[in-house]
This record gives sequence, C-alpha cells and structure tokens, in this order.
Amino acid sequence: MSVQFATTAVNTRIAFLVELATRLHKYGAASPRLEMAISGSAQRIGLSAEVWSSPTAIIISFADLAHGDEGLAQATQVIRLLPGDVNLDKLCRADEIADRVIAGELDLREGFRLLRALELPDTRRQQVAVIASYGLSAAAIAALFLHSSWVDLLVAALNGLIIGTITILSATRPRLAVASDAICAMVATLVTIVFSAFVVPLAIKSVILAGLIVLVPGMSLTTAVREISSQHLVSGMARMGGAMSTLLKLTFGTVAATQVCALFGVEARDFTLPALPEWVDYPALLVAAVAFALLFRAAWRDWPAVIIAVIAGYFATRLGGEISPHLSGAPFGVFLGGFLLSAMANGYARYWGRPGAVIREPGILLLVPGSVGFRSVSYLLERNATLGFDTGLLLVTILISLVAGLMFGELLIAPRRSL
Repeated sequence: MSVQFATTAVNTRIAFLVELATRLHKYGAASPRLEMAISGSAQRIGLSAEVWSSPTAIIISFADLAHGDEGLAQATQVIRLLPGDVNLDKLCRADEIADRVIAGELDLREGFRLLRALELPDTRRQQVAVIASYGLSAAAIAALFLHSSWVDLLVAALNGLIIGTITILSATRPRLAVASDAICAMVATLVTIVFSAFVVPLAIKSVILAGLIVLVPGMSLTTAVREISSQHLVSGMARMGGAMSTLLKLTFGTVAATQVCALFGVEARDFTLPALPEWVDYPALLVAAVAFALLFRAAWRDWPAVIIAVIAGYFATRLGGEISPHLSGAPFGVFLGGFLLSAMANGYARYWGRPGAVIREPGILLLVPGSVGFRSVSYLLERNATLGFDTGLLLVTILISLVAGLMFGELLIAPRRSL
C-alpha cells in the first residue's frame, strides 16, 4: 500500500469501494467477478473486504490492514440494488477509474466523484439507439435462426421497436417496469396475430419469439448456472428464480393476448412463407453484431471487438454443430463457442487492459438458450407436458455445455482481471 492510501481516512477508502461496487453491480458484473474485483481493490488501498453479492444486494465488511490480520471488521455496508443491466461503456469506465486510483494517478475523492458522475441518465440519442437495437436484434434473429420470410422479418423488427420503446419508458416508471415483460409479450402477440389476420399470413410463433428475443432471459440463466457452479449458491439461485419469473411473465403475456384475440374473433393465419435465401445469414450476422453493440452500450472503440466476438462465437457454434452431429450437435457447438469466447475474453483483458466482458457478454448472446426456455414454458402452459419436459431437458443440456465451455476457456487462457 502506498503512502497516499496510508494517510487517507478509512471512511474515504470505504466510500470509494462502496461506490465502485455499486457501479459494477449496476453495469452488469456477475457476483463472482464483482466480489473478486472489490476484494482485490481493497487490498491495494490498505483494507480487507469480505464481499457478498447477490442480484439485488451487496454486503461488504471492511477492516483496516494496518491493524493486522487479527483485526475485526470496522464497518459493514449493506447496499440494496435492483438487478443490473450490462452497460459495457460505463463498466469499462468504472474499471479504468479504479485502475487509475490504485495506480496513484487519481486520489480517492476524485475517483469517487468520477464514479458518481457515471450515474447520468441516457441521452435521447442513446435511448433511440437502444430502441433501434431491439428492432435490429429481432430482425437478425428471425433471419439467422428462424429462417423466416421477408414479411416475418419486418413484423419481428416492428415488434422489437415497440418492445424497445416500452422498455425505455419503463426505466423511469416503476409501476410499468414491474409488468413490462408481460405487456411486451402481449403487445408483440397482438401485433403479430392482427397483422397475420388482416394483412399477410405469418409464421406466428417464430415472429413472436424473434420480437421477444432480447427480453428472454437466456443470459440470466447462463449467469445463474455459472454462479451455482462456482459455489455462489445464493446469488445463482436468486438469479435463476428471477429468470424463471421473467419466462413466466413472457409466456403469460403471449397466452393472454391469444385469448383476447379469440374473444374478439380475430383468427391468426399461421402459414410459413418461402424462407430467405441462405446468403442473408451473413448480413444478418453483421446486423446482429451491430445491434448487440448498441444494446450493451459499447463504446465506439470497443465496437470492432464486439463485432468480432459475435461473429466468432456464431461460426464456432455452427461449426461445432456441423462436425459433431453424433455429439448432439447443438450442445457441442455451444460448448465450442463458449470455449472460444471465454479464451478470447481473457486474452483481450490480458493484452489490451480492458474488461473481458467486452468480448464475453455480447459474444455469448447468440449462444444462450433463452428461446429454448421460453418454448419449454409455453409448451407446459399449453398442457403439452411431453414437449415441455423434452425442451426443458434440452435447455439444461445447452446451459451445461455453455457454462462448461466458458470454464474450460478460462483454463486455456487464465484471466488477469476480475472483470
């Protein structure tokens, strides 16, 4: 510990670490990585920190290392928070501020002020970009995985734009936020059914799923399994419960909208139009990569890394599925994609000094099995237990494969940074 920190009041050091923990949580850091980051930072500024993180709270006990190893905790902070959303730009900026403080380039008070300044709300331009990312993501997923027609793609994009708008509005309206998932599912289903009934027939389930794809909690399910596998049981189970709650709300919204349409006699024309040509996959993949950069609010300097990560993860997964059909195809492909992305993320963090989340978070978004979980719950609510449980088993298999790939990737290139 430098003399700068030795002469700084303990309360000032604690305030900086609490603010740093709050920022990392809000900007999407998983519990194990957040705990490692705060514990490591505390050691560098002369404190011992026992950190417990969950999706909705952080508890940190601090002790001054100057009192020796036998010193008891002098302060315990309890921070109540809402589940965070990934914001790569602010996550990287918070990480950079912490590095500069630890290196002695900034004093703790200035570092605290800069961290607090990250709280600024999104500008109108940023909100429009996020809304656009929902529409682009829906269109790209419809083309890449659902092999829909042009009409299906356009309606899915429209649903994505509407859902993005509702999501932005719910950020400042707590009552709307509680029910936003169900409302989004209802609106997407209503738009799809009405369009198919009065304009052009659509592949109903594919269009609805593509529109909802950003809300489906595949990333939360994957993070939950990773936390459970690393013995962060409370955080993992809490995150798993939140993901299942989201799946139930989305499924309820689609079922409720279907019943409303049936009540008014609006019958959907469910018909699969000619699929898009295969070459559309490549521009759709590029569109998906750009959409994820917007969705995760990546800084401009990180856009090339995000785009490369998304493309690499997709092709690794596709290649794994094609070369090993005897290994159940999709699970092995997801394992290979997770393995490659985890190694790339750690290599990026090691050699470029930026958080590996820039590669890892957007890269695995095409790999996470959120759509499989949504279909599983939908089948169960339709009382189709056989398909529901079969799809649920596939969900578990893909989750295990993805988490295993991420863990083995860390063995190939060891991480040097907590984030």
